[in-house]
This record gives sequence, structure tokens and C-alpha cells, in this order.
Amino acid sequence: MSARPAVAVFGSARLEPGDPEYLEARELGRLLAMAGADVLTGGYDGAMAAVSAGAHEAGGHVVGVTMAGWSHRRGPNRWVVEERPADRLTERIELLMAADAWVAVAGGIGTLSEVAVAWSTLQTAGARWRPLLLMGPRWANLTAQIGATLVVDERDLALAELAPDPAAVMERLADLFVGG
Repeated sequence: MSARPAVAVFGSARLEPGDPEYLEARELGRLLAMAGADVLTGGYDGAMAAVSAGAHEAGGHVVGVTMAGWSHRRGPNRWVVEERPADRLTERIELLMAADAWVAVAGGIGTLSEVAVAWSTLQTAGARWRPLLLMGPRWANLTAQIGATLVVDERDLALAELAPDPAAVMERLADLFVGG
């Protein structure tokens, strides 16, 4: 990887190209690449492909962190220029956690697990702080439920920031690109 900031984007493999959330993910990838970020995703279809396509088409470096043992997958999406296959799910998540910032778009259980690890990493004393942004309206409902259901306080909840759209994500990540 380069000296450019790395942004890991988590999202569903089930989003379809015509879906509004797919289009937003693609725009996010484009904006990240235009700002000078290397973009990491899980490397497969759906939101991961959308982010990868947007970043690649804008001249960005796209990294796909794939799973060697997932035989039901045919390989990384066509926009991935650097594949980092992991042998175990925990290794895959560790590779994604090494990014300078994390952004979650619409996703499912896999996306939720990545967000939970990032969130917990920020909560852990001594961990290097970096932004965790949850893009789109789905995340507001979930974070409200987490606040109402789990044993957390406002400081815990504030570690993950809500961002309504790609422009808001980029505004929040602006400090990553200063001097770049």
C-alpha cells in the first residue's frame, strides 16, 4: 500500500446495481479516490463492488480483502487491483481494521460484525483513534436500538458517527487528506 490514507468500506454483497444505496456506495468510492485515499473493501459484489467501481473509475487504488476458503465466491470484483486473501475470517477483519478510517454502508450480518469490531477497537483503551462512520438512514435505527438495549453510554455511542450520505462522509474525513 502507499502513503495515501486507507479507508475501509464495509457493506452488503446483496445490493444490486440499480439500488439507490448501491449508487451511493459507488459515489462514495469515487469521492474517496478523488480525495487521494486507497479504498479497501471485502472485494466481492454488491456494495463492495459499487465502492470498488467508483474508486477505480476515479483512478483510485482498490484493495479487496477476500477469503481464501469461500468457495461460493468466484473471486474479487473486476475493479480490485490488489487482492489480499485471508485464510480466516478473523484475519480478514484484522486486515480491514488496519485502515485509517472505516465507513459502513448498507449491509447485513457481515457488515455488522465488521462495524462491531471497529467500534470495540475504538472503545478499547490505548487503541489508535480513527473515524468510524455509518452512512445512511439504516444505521440511525440500529444505533438507537444499541443505545436502548445494550449496556453503553453516550461516549460509547459517540465513537460511531452517523453520516447521511457520501458528501457528509467526505466532510468528516477531510482531516485525513490534509497535506496529501
